[in-house]
Amino acid sequence: MNDKLATITNLFEGKEIRSIWDSEKAEYYFSVVDVISALTENDYDKSRNYWKWLKTKLKDEGSELVSDTNQLKMRAKDGKMRETDTLDTKGIFRLIESVPSPKAEPLKMWLAKLGKERVDEVFNPEIAINRAIDYYRKKSYDDEWIKKRLNGIVNRKKLTDVWQENGISKGYEFGILTNQIYNTWSGMTAQEYKQFKGLRKESLRDNMTDIEVALTDLGEIATRELTKEYKPYGLEQNKKIARRGGNIAKITRDNLEKELGRSVISNNNSLNYKYVDNKLLEEKN
Repeated sequence: MNDKLATITNLFEGKEIRSIWDSEKAEYYFSVVDVISALTENDYDKSRNYWKWLKTKLKDEGSELVSDTNQLKMRAKDGKMRETDTLDTKGIFRLIESVPSPKAEPLKMWLAKLGKERVDEVFNPEIAINRAIDYYRKKSYDDEWIKKRLNGIVNRKKLTDVWQENGISKGYEFGILTNQIYNTWSGMTAQEYKQFKGLRKESLRDNMTDIEVALTDLGEIATRELTKEYKPYGLEQNKKIARRGGNIAKITRDNLEKELGRSVISNNNSLNYKYVDNKLLEEKN
């Protein structure tokens, strides 16, 4: 099974799997019936009936997969937008495990292989680091860039460790504090920044210019050092410090832009593809 996966669609050779991007949740959702059709090689109607039967079976077994299903509008064969049962990436993998089909076996083997690799990485973390290096090389990043990127990851971890020491424990709290830094120096939250660059699940830093990365690093390093110095506790106090750290990066940005006579914020990215906005397609039709 190919490891170069962009979306679930890449798992199914030549089969159309309708998908939709939820920008608020930063997650793809895929048509359940399309996946079942690809696995069972049945037509749409048979696959829809199979899904009705499978939903009942899963409910009786106490599976939460059905409750995780979302109904989203997708374009049907007649060209109209219709409510369609969808699952996110995690849900689709659980669905694959639930469908007894020869087509599903290679996918299940691939999932088992991924699971084994992750367990191996627990015993030998160097495997994960080498895997990351290989991914970046395949994306044509040079080794000097990769070295800086890995160093940036370490610095980011130092910041989150300091936040944890100062009363931050929930995932959404880390996101709020990160956005305080980003919004202060760039005028955008991390998600808004990604949208500005035309990104979805891709890493924002992987698609930044050297200057953007340097300003991001400066904001986070400044926040880390200010946090260590003033020892804020809890979300509200840490938000104030995060804004101060972000402001140090903003002052640097302002000074540099004054000297350059232009903005250092770029909407360029490193992607070799471009997304189509689902909402725009709906409006056109």
